[in-house]
Amino acid sequence: MRRTLIAVAALAACGAAQAQTKWDMPTPYSDGEFHTRNVVAFTEDVQKATGGKLQITVQSNGSLIKHPDILRAVSTGQVNIAEFLLGQFGNEDPVFAADNVPFVAPGYDNAMKFYRAQKPVLEKKLQGRGLKLLYSVPWPGQGIYTKDPVKTVADFKGLKMRTYSPLTARLAELLGASPTVVQVPEIPQMFATGAMQAMITSSATGTASKAWEFVKNYYKTNAWNPKNVVVVNQRAFARLPKAEQSAVTKAAAAAETRGWAMSRQREKDADELLVKNGMNVSEPSPELKAALAKIGRQMAAEWEKSAGADGQEILRRYRGK
Repeated sequence: MRRTLIAVAALAACGAAQAQTKWDMPTPYSDGEFHTRNVVAFTEDVQKATGGKLQITVQSNGSLIKHPDILRAVSTGQVNIAEFLLGQFGNEDPVFAADNVPFVAPGYDNAMKFYRAQKPVLEKKLQGRGLKLLYSVPWPGQGIYTKDPVKTVADFKGLKMRTYSPLTARLAELLGASPTVVQVPEIPQMFATGAMQAMITSSATGTASKAWEFVKNYYKTNAWNPKNVVVVNQRAFARLPKAEQSAVTKAAAAAETRGWAMSRQREKDADELLVKNGMNVSEPSPELKAALAKIGRQMAAEWEKSAGADGQEILRRYRGK
Protein backbone atom coordinates (compact mmCIF):
# COMPACT_ATOMS: atom_id res chain seq x y z
CA MET A 1 0.00 0.00 0.00
CA ARG A 2 2.81 2.35 0.96
CA ARG A 3 4.57 1.70 -2.37
CA THR A 4 1.33 2.43 -4.20
CA LEU A 5 0.94 5.75 -2.39
CA ILE A 6 4.53 6.69 -3.15
CA ALA A 7 4.03 5.82 -6.83
CA VAL A 8 0.82 7.87 -6.98
CA ALA A 9 2.57 10.80 -5.30
CA ALA A 10 5.46 10.55 -7.75
CA LEU A 11 3.09 10.54 -10.73
CA ALA A 12 1.24 13.54 -9.31
CA ALA A 13 4.49 15.42 -8.86
CA CYS A 14 5.52 14.55 -12.39
CA GLY A 15 2.15 15.75 -13.70
CA ALA A 16 2.53 19.03 -11.83
CA ALA A 17 5.99 19.51 -13.25
CA GLN A 18 4.71 18.87 -16.77
CA ALA A 19 1.75 21.21 -16.26
CA GLN A 20 3.96 24.28 -16.63
CA THR A 21 6.22 24.81 -19.64
CA LYS A 22 8.94 27.46 -19.64
CA TRP A 23 10.59 28.76 -22.79
CA ASP A 24 13.34 31.33 -23.35
CA MET A 25 12.82 33.61 -26.36
CA PRO A 26 15.90 35.35 -27.81
CA THR A 27 15.32 38.59 -29.75
CA PRO A 28 17.90 40.89 -31.39
CA TYR A 29 16.61 44.30 -30.34
CA SER A 30 16.47 46.49 -27.22
CA ASP A 31 13.55 46.57 -24.80
CA GLY A 32 12.46 50.00 -26.05
CA GLU A 33 12.22 49.00 -29.74
CA PHE A 34 8.63 48.56 -30.90
CA HIS A 35 9.31 45.03 -32.14
CA THR A 36 10.44 43.98 -28.65
CA ARG A 37 7.51 45.70 -26.98
CA ASN A 38 5.20 43.79 -29.31
CA VAL A 39 6.95 40.50 -28.48
CA VAL A 40 6.51 41.14 -24.75
CA ALA A 41 2.79 41.80 -25.27
CA PHE A 42 2.57 38.53 -27.23
CA THR A 43 4.17 36.52 -24.41
CA GLU A 44 1.90 38.17 -21.86
CA ASP A 45 -1.14 37.20 -23.95
CA VAL A 46 0.09 33.60 -24.10
CA GLN A 47 0.65 33.41 -20.35
CA LYS A 48 -2.78 34.88 -19.64
CA ALA A 49 -4.57 32.60 -22.13
CA THR A 50 -2.87 29.47 -20.75
CA GLY A 51 -3.35 30.41 -17.11
CA GLY A 52 0.41 30.49 -16.67
CA LYS A 53 0.92 26.95 -17.99
CA LEU A 54 3.14 28.28 -20.78
CA GLN A 55 5.61 30.95 -19.72
CA ILE A 56 7.85 32.60 -22.30
CA THR A 57 10.75 34.74 -21.05
CA VAL A 58 11.97 37.34 -23.54
CA GLN A 59 15.77 37.55 -23.76
CA SER A 60 16.15 40.84 -25.65
CA ASN A 61 19.03 42.71 -27.28
CA GLY A 62 20.94 39.56 -28.24
CA SER A 63 21.59 38.86 -24.56
CA LEU A 64 21.02 35.09 -24.82
CA ILE A 65 21.92 34.41 -28.46
CA LYS A 66 23.46 36.82 -30.97
CA HIS A 67 21.40 37.72 -34.01
CA PRO A 68 23.42 35.74 -36.61
CA ASP A 69 23.00 32.57 -34.52
CA ILE A 70 19.27 32.78 -33.71
CA LEU A 71 17.97 30.90 -36.78
CA ARG A 72 20.23 27.93 -36.13
CA ALA A 73 19.47 27.95 -32.39
CA VAL A 74 15.71 27.69 -32.82
CA SER A 75 16.01 25.21 -35.71
CA THR A 76 18.10 22.82 -33.63
CA GLY A 77 15.95 23.18 -30.53
CA GLN A 78 18.57 25.02 -28.48
CA VAL A 79 15.68 27.43 -27.87
CA ASN A 80 12.01 26.80 -28.63
CA ILE A 81 10.88 30.19 -29.90
CA ALA A 82 12.64 33.27 -31.29
CA GLU A 83 12.48 36.49 -33.27
CA PHE A 84 14.88 37.59 -36.02
CA LEU A 85 15.19 39.85 -39.04
CA LEU A 86 14.33 37.63 -42.00
CA GLY A 87 16.66 39.34 -44.46
CA GLN A 88 19.56 38.71 -42.07
CA PHE A 89 19.60 35.17 -43.48
CA GLY A 90 19.07 35.96 -47.16
CA ASN A 91 22.43 34.37 -47.95
CA GLU A 92 21.02 31.03 -46.73
CA ASP A 93 17.92 31.20 -48.92
CA PRO A 94 16.84 33.93 -51.41
CA VAL A 95 13.23 33.61 -50.18
CA PHE A 96 14.35 35.11 -46.87
CA ALA A 97 15.56 38.21 -48.74
CA ALA A 98 12.42 38.66 -50.83
CA ASP A 99 11.21 41.72 -48.91
CA ASN A 100 14.65 43.38 -49.30
CA VAL A 101 14.30 43.84 -53.06
CA PRO A 102 13.81 47.64 -53.45
CA PHE A 103 10.92 49.48 -55.08
CA VAL A 104 8.90 46.31 -55.78
CA ALA A 105 6.37 46.77 -52.98
CA PRO A 106 6.61 50.40 -51.78
CA GLY A 107 4.50 51.41 -48.78
CA TYR A 108 2.67 49.42 -46.11
CA ASP A 109 -0.31 48.40 -48.24
CA ASN A 110 1.96 46.91 -50.91
CA ALA A 111 4.20 45.43 -48.22
CA MET A 112 1.21 43.55 -46.80
CA LYS A 113 0.21 42.37 -50.26
CA PHE A 114 3.76 41.16 -50.85
CA TYR A 115 3.82 39.40 -47.46
CA ARG A 116 0.67 37.48 -48.39
CA ALA A 117 2.32 36.45 -51.66
CA GLN A 118 5.53 35.43 -49.89
CA LYS A 119 3.94 33.72 -46.90
CA PRO A 120 3.06 30.27 -48.37
CA VAL A 121 6.59 29.86 -49.78
CA LEU A 122 8.17 31.24 -46.61
CA GLU A 123 6.21 28.83 -44.43
CA LYS A 124 7.45 25.87 -46.48
CA LYS A 125 11.05 27.08 -46.24
CA LEU A 126 10.79 27.46 -42.48
CA GLN A 127 9.09 24.07 -42.14
CA GLY A 128 12.10 22.57 -43.91
CA ARG A 129 14.18 23.87 -41.01
CA GLY A 130 11.84 22.46 -38.39
CA LEU A 131 10.12 25.80 -37.76
CA LYS A 132 6.56 27.10 -37.69
CA LEU A 133 5.93 30.74 -38.64
CA LEU A 134 3.87 32.46 -35.94
CA TYR A 135 3.81 36.04 -37.19
CA SER A 136 5.74 38.73 -39.05
CA VAL A 137 6.00 42.50 -38.57
CA PRO A 138 7.76 45.02 -40.88
CA TRP A 139 10.12 47.84 -40.11
CA PRO A 140 9.24 51.31 -41.46
CA GLY A 141 9.91 51.88 -45.15
CA GLN A 142 13.43 52.63 -46.33
CA GLY A 143 14.11 56.10 -47.74
CA ILE A 144 17.05 57.98 -49.24
CA TYR A 145 19.11 60.53 -47.29
CA THR A 146 21.33 63.01 -49.18
CA LYS A 147 23.45 66.03 -48.28
CA ASP A 148 22.39 67.88 -51.47
CA PRO A 149 18.96 67.75 -53.16
CA VAL A 150 18.47 65.09 -55.87
CA LYS A 151 15.86 65.21 -58.61
CA THR A 152 17.06 62.57 -61.09
CA VAL A 153 19.20 59.44 -61.09
CA ALA A 154 21.95 61.51 -62.72
CA ASP A 155 22.29 63.43 -59.44
CA PHE A 156 23.55 60.24 -57.74
CA LYS A 157 26.43 59.77 -60.18
CA GLY A 158 29.71 59.55 -58.28
CA LEU A 159 28.16 60.00 -54.83
CA LYS A 160 29.56 57.76 -52.11
CA MET A 161 26.51 55.90 -50.79
CA ARG A 162 26.37 53.87 -47.62
CA THR A 163 25.61 50.18 -48.20
CA TYR A 164 25.19 47.32 -45.73
CA SER A 165 24.26 44.28 -47.84
CA PRO A 166 24.73 42.88 -51.35
CA LEU A 167 21.32 44.23 -52.39
CA THR A 168 22.01 47.77 -51.17
CA ALA A 169 25.41 47.66 -52.89
CA ARG A 170 23.71 46.62 -56.13
CA LEU A 171 21.19 49.45 -55.71
CA ALA A 172 24.00 51.99 -55.33
CA GLU A 173 25.64 50.66 -58.51
CA LEU A 174 22.43 50.96 -60.51
CA LEU A 175 21.97 54.52 -59.24
CA GLY A 176 25.47 55.35 -60.48
CA ALA A 177 26.72 55.89 -56.94
CA SER A 178 29.80 54.38 -55.33
CA PRO A 179 28.94 51.68 -52.76
CA THR A 180 30.58 52.36 -49.40
CA VAL A 181 30.31 49.86 -46.54
CA VAL A 182 29.69 51.80 -43.33
CA GLN A 183 28.56 50.59 -39.90
CA VAL A 184 25.84 52.58 -38.12
CA PRO A 185 28.10 54.14 -35.43
CA GLU A 186 30.42 55.48 -38.16
CA ILE A 187 27.67 57.24 -40.16
CA PRO A 188 27.97 60.77 -38.66
CA GLN A 189 31.75 60.88 -39.02
CA MET A 190 31.66 59.59 -42.60
CA PHE A 191 29.22 62.33 -43.60
CA ALA A 192 31.13 64.99 -41.66
CA THR A 193 34.41 64.17 -43.39
CA GLY A 194 32.87 63.97 -46.86
CA ALA A 195 33.56 60.25 -47.14
CA MET A 196 29.84 59.68 -47.72
CA GLN A 197 27.09 61.79 -49.29
CA ALA A 198 24.04 59.50 -49.32
CA MET A 199 22.45 56.51 -47.60
CA ILE A 200 19.23 54.51 -47.68
CA THR A 201 17.50 53.56 -44.44
CA SER A 202 14.27 54.27 -42.58
CA SER A 203 13.21 57.48 -40.86
CA ALA A 204 13.33 55.47 -37.63
CA THR A 205 17.05 54.81 -38.08
CA GLY A 206 17.48 58.41 -39.20
CA THR A 207 16.07 59.73 -35.94
CA ALA A 208 18.08 57.23 -33.91
CA SER A 209 21.30 58.46 -35.55
CA LYS A 210 20.23 62.17 -35.53
CA ALA A 211 20.52 62.42 -39.29
CA TRP A 212 19.74 66.16 -39.23
CA GLU A 213 23.23 66.77 -37.87
CA PHE A 214 24.85 65.66 -41.13
CA VAL A 215 22.25 65.65 -43.95
CA LYS A 216 19.36 67.91 -44.93
CA ASN A 217 17.22 65.83 -47.31
CA TYR A 218 15.10 62.72 -46.78
CA TYR A 219 13.14 61.24 -49.68
CA LYS A 220 10.27 58.96 -48.72
CA THR A 221 10.80 56.29 -51.35
CA ASN A 222 9.46 53.47 -49.12
CA ALA A 223 11.89 51.31 -51.07
CA TRP A 224 11.12 48.23 -49.00
CA ASN A 225 9.81 47.20 -45.59
CA PRO A 226 12.13 44.50 -44.21
CA LYS A 227 10.31 42.14 -41.85
CA ASN A 228 11.03 40.47 -38.56
CA VAL A 229 9.56 37.01 -38.00
CA VAL A 230 8.65 35.13 -34.85
CA VAL A 231 8.99 31.36 -35.20
CA VAL A 232 8.58 28.34 -32.96
CA ASN A 233 10.37 25.00 -33.12
CA GLN A 234 7.85 22.53 -34.60
CA ARG A 235 8.73 19.70 -32.21
CA ALA A 236 8.37 21.96 -29.18
CA PHE A 237 5.04 23.29 -30.48
CA ALA A 238 3.75 19.75 -31.12
CA ARG A 239 4.49 18.81 -27.50
CA LEU A 240 2.13 21.49 -26.22
CA PRO A 241 -1.46 20.52 -25.34
CA LYS A 242 -3.96 21.54 -28.04
CA ALA A 243 -5.38 24.34 -25.88
CA GLU A 244 -1.93 25.87 -25.44
CA GLN A 245 -1.19 25.54 -29.17
CA SER A 246 -4.40 27.46 -29.84
CA ALA A 247 -3.43 30.13 -27.30
CA VAL A 248 -0.07 30.64 -29.03
CA THR A 249 -1.53 30.95 -32.53
CA LYS A 250 -4.28 33.32 -31.39
CA ALA A 251 -1.78 35.53 -29.55
CA ALA A 252 0.44 35.48 -32.64
CA ALA A 253 -2.41 36.66 -34.89
CA ALA A 254 -3.08 39.54 -32.51
CA ALA A 255 0.64 40.39 -32.37
CA GLU A 256 0.86 40.57 -36.15
CA THR A 257 -2.05 43.00 -36.40
CA ARG A 258 -0.77 45.08 -33.49
CA GLY A 259 2.81 45.07 -34.80
CA TRP A 260 1.91 46.40 -38.24
CA ALA A 261 0.01 49.26 -36.59
CA MET A 262 2.97 49.98 -34.29
CA SER A 263 5.31 50.07 -37.29
CA ARG A 264 3.11 52.57 -39.11
CA GLN A 265 3.06 54.78 -36.02
CA ARG A 266 6.83 54.48 -35.62
CA GLU A 267 7.31 55.72 -39.18
CA LYS A 268 4.87 58.62 -38.69
CA ASP A 269 6.55 59.74 -35.45
CA ALA A 270 10.03 59.49 -36.98
CA ASP A 271 9.04 61.48 -40.09
CA GLU A 272 7.65 64.23 -37.87
CA LEU A 273 10.82 64.28 -35.76
CA LEU A 274 13.00 64.70 -38.86
CA VAL A 275 10.90 67.70 -39.93
CA LYS A 276 10.96 69.13 -36.41
CA ASN A 277 14.75 69.09 -36.54
CA GLY A 278 14.90 71.02 -39.80
CA MET A 279 15.15 68.31 -42.44
CA ASN A 280 13.45 68.49 -45.83
CA VAL A 281 11.17 65.42 -45.91
CA SER A 282 9.51 64.89 -49.29
CA GLU A 283 8.46 62.44 -51.97
CA PRO A 284 10.97 61.90 -54.80
CA SER A 285 10.31 63.80 -58.03
CA PRO A 286 8.13 62.03 -60.62
CA GLU A 287 11.20 61.51 -62.82
CA LEU A 288 13.22 60.01 -59.98
CA LYS A 289 10.30 57.89 -58.83
CA ALA A 290 9.94 56.41 -62.34
CA ALA A 291 13.67 55.70 -62.53
CA LEU A 292 13.65 54.01 -59.12
CA ALA A 293 10.72 51.83 -60.19
CA LYS A 294 12.70 50.76 -63.27
CA ILE A 295 15.68 49.85 -61.06
CA GLY A 296 13.31 47.90 -58.83
CA ARG A 297 12.08 45.86 -61.80
CA GLN A 298 15.65 45.04 -62.81
CA MET A 299 16.63 44.02 -59.28
CA ALA A 300 13.46 41.96 -58.94
CA ALA A 301 14.34 40.10 -62.13
CA GLU A 302 17.84 39.45 -60.81
CA TRP A 303 16.47 38.24 -57.48
CA GLU A 304 13.84 36.09 -59.22
CA LYS A 305 16.60 34.37 -61.19
CA SER A 306 18.55 33.61 -57.99
CA ALA A 307 15.40 32.38 -56.23
CA GLY A 308 14.26 30.20 -59.15
CA ALA A 309 10.76 28.71 -59.00
CA ASP A 310 10.19 30.11 -55.51
CA GLY A 311 10.91 33.64 -56.69
CA GLN A 312 8.66 33.20 -59.71
CA GLU A 313 5.80 32.02 -57.52
CA ILE A 314 6.13 34.92 -55.06
CA LEU A 315 6.22 37.59 -57.77
CA ARG A 316 3.40 35.90 -59.72
CA ARG A 317 1.21 35.89 -56.62
CA TYR A 318 2.09 39.50 -55.81
CA ARG A 319 1.45 40.76 -59.33
CA GLY A 320 -1.77 38.74 -59.59
CA LYS A 321 -0.75 36.85 -62.71
